[in-house]
Amino acid sequence: MELYYVIAITDRDRGESMSALYRGAGLHMILTTLGRGTATSEHLSVYGLDATEKVVISGVASGEEAAQLLKAAKRKLFIDIPGNGLMLTVPLKSVTGGKTLAYLTDSQKTGGKPSMEFKHELIVVILNEGYSDFVMDAARAAGAGGGTVLHAKGTGSARAEKFFGVSLAEEKDLIYIVAHSDEKAAIMGAISEKAGPGTRAGAICFSLPISSVAGLRARDEG
Repeated sequence: MELYYVIAITDRDRGESMSALYRGAGLHMILTTLGRGTATSEHLSVYGLDATEKVVISGVASGEEAAQLLKAAKRKLFIDIPGNGLMLTVPLKSVTGGKTLAYLTDSQKTGGKPSMEFKHELIVVILNEGYSDFVMDAARAAGAGGGTVLHAKGTGSARAEKFFGVSLAEEKDLIYIVAHSDEKAAIMGAISEKAGPGTRAGAICFSLPISSVAGLRARDEG
């Protein structure tokens, strides 16, 4: 079963239109979160996000639904034109139980496995509330163009506090950064060194593969 976690990041005044596309593609579980962009003006020529209020919409889709959704977002919301937001698909390896699979896919019998050939990765950073600008400064110094900040609350982990000095049972910020695969290691390394566990930011980061992405300007290889 080919499944993807589809994430769209766009301006808040376009959120309902984007949600309607998710529903129109047949997705059953659609999550909406408010956030804000972090890109500085000098990076707007590369990334389609600026420091405006954002909405992040996500859901699980089959390969066919993901392709349909991406096509509709390009046609109706021009998501492939930088400045209108981002849409990306993250391949899922597995889900728990047949009932969950049936709910997410409407019992469709689509076959195949998600492609693991990817040029971009989604860097996810979990950090203490209020240090997102500090973390993004470290990320930009290593080549990141921008990110989207979400607010979250941890549920607590004694192990995390013991081994990392990080309390998860506090208000947190969550940052999404889309990066080229060959830039990912440098960005994550810079975040860990300058804002990682043991610092006031207490940032923990990991990355996910992106199968497809729309809304990024072409990178200047020169």
